[in-house]
Amino acid sequence: MAKELRNRKHKSELIALLHAEKFKRRTVSFYRYVKIAEPQKLRDELYEKWTALNAFGRVYLSYEGVNAQMSVPEPNWEAFVKLIYSSPAFKDVPFKFAIEDSGKSFYNLIIIVRDKIVADGIDDPTFDPSNTGAYLNAKEFNEYIEKPGTLVVDMRNHYESEVGRFENAFCPDSDTFKEELPEVIEHLKGQEDKNVLMYCTGGIRCEKASAYFKHKGFKNVFHLQGGIIQYAHEIKEQGLKSKFIGKNFVFDERVGERITDDIIAECHQCGAACDRHVNCRNDDCHLLFIQCEDCEKKMNGCCTPQCMEIAALPVEEQRKLRKGKKKTEKETLAVYKSRLRPNLKDILKNK
Repeated sequence: MAKELRNRKHKSELIALLHAEKFKRRTVSFYRYVKIAEPQKLRDELYEKWTALNAFGRVYLSYEGVNAQMSVPEPNWEAFVKLIYSSPAFKDVPFKFAIEDSGKSFYNLIIIVRDKIVADGIDDPTFDPSNTGAYLNAKEFNEYIEKPGTLVVDMRNHYESEVGRFENAFCPDSDTFKEELPEVIEHLKGQEDKNVLMYCTGGIRCEKASAYFKHKGFKNVFHLQGGIIQYAHEIKEQGLKSKFIGKNFVFDERVGERITDDIIAECHQCGAACDRHVNCRNDDCHLLFIQCEDCEKKMNGCCTPQCMEIAALPVEEQRKLRKGKKKTEKETLAVYKSRLRPNLKDILKNK
């Protein structure tokens, strides 16, 4: 019988095992746009090898490359790097290390094969993703921001920029990268000759976005090398002023890394200054929203009174409520809720 290459343990068990570990972990991310002939085959090979190293994380593979966020035991770090660099496709791929690292960023290993490592919605055979904009390091990015007429663009989702962003940046009100590209192009229409600076979490979205902007006629396109993660390390090492204010949203159990002490967001339920993202405690909702500790106690970790009622039911009763629901309906509801997220406080007033 073929070995099952996925985790079968419950989340609670995995988290308990993680917190019982006696060694430290490193949270690291890396990506590369590179042709992969057989992504499914590579996926299975990596799953076995990384599992043997007790590495966790969320990894996307496709014919166009790899996008990985991982947690690696420090005792296995050298073996992990050697394994990565032994592949010609990933040779010398740059690693970006977490700014705030408790070692509890991931509790299992998930490797998914996708059509693209970043869903972009681009269906244009004349588009050349390799014709990217110029890289800027932290010092250069700061200098360019000060130049008159410079356009700064946040290529992340709205819930990411809500808690942290660069000064005077245009932040699209979008849920996905796929939605952002046409929105930003339309917003900057008529300004194709200006300097356009773009940034994202680790650089992967801007790598493709910068090429797409050039494809659409923008002449001076730049992107932050290594994204916000590398920027935070460089300003600290070089003693530079941070032009990024607030928190850097991350897609793991930490949810965010603090770059500056500024809190630029507010609790979606009471309006108090807060940049603490949580998921609704109702398992059939899990809406990602900003909730202060006072509202967490008041709402029992839920986003609405309706979710409070459901979350208070016995587990079996909750399962019965979910039973028979079509996945497409749940997905549609999730998208609907995510678009309402900025207005959640107003929605709650009407409940």
